[in-house]
Amino acid sequence: MSEAIAEWARVGRPALERVARTYGSYVTYQEMALLVQNEAGVTTGVPFRHWIGKVLGEIARQERPGEPILTSLVVHADGTIGDGYIIPIRERGEPDPDDLELHAAAERLRCYRHYGADLPLDGGRPVFTKAVATRRASARPTKPRMVCPTCHLQLPASGVCDTCI
Repeated sequence: MSEAIAEWARVGRPALERVARTYGSYVTYQEMALLVQNEAGVTTGVPFRHWIGKVLGEIARQERPGEPILTSLVVHADGTIGDGYIIPIRERGEPDPDDLELHAAAERLRCYRHYGADLPLDGGRPVFTKAVATRRASARPTKPRMVCPTCHLQLPASGVCDTCI
């Protein structure tokens, strides 16, 4: 299985780079599992939920300094980012974000920009998956939070963006 995971990660990174070339795109964990198995020519009968996290972890470890987190492009079937998404954030030495979905949306935008997607004239903005956006739109209104005008991440209490310093 370890050899299969290494092979799936090897083909998974370029697959996610292709996803990142289309603004607003993302894949589900199941789609990613099928994609890497097909591209590697290595399949398994083990359910993807038992191994896809290891593949994504390997892909995240391949990232070079300054690159966006490619695994932000992989979401659950319900459109939410997985709990494992926090791992590459911590491995980069970044603090845990207050809003993991918003962080993932910002990283997806960084992916689209980094890998050459055709962006809207305004340069694009972090966008939640359709399902997450729908759920948040129907949620009760809360106190508005200040966001950085540059990267659109929530500002800390200091009002100074930690990302854009």
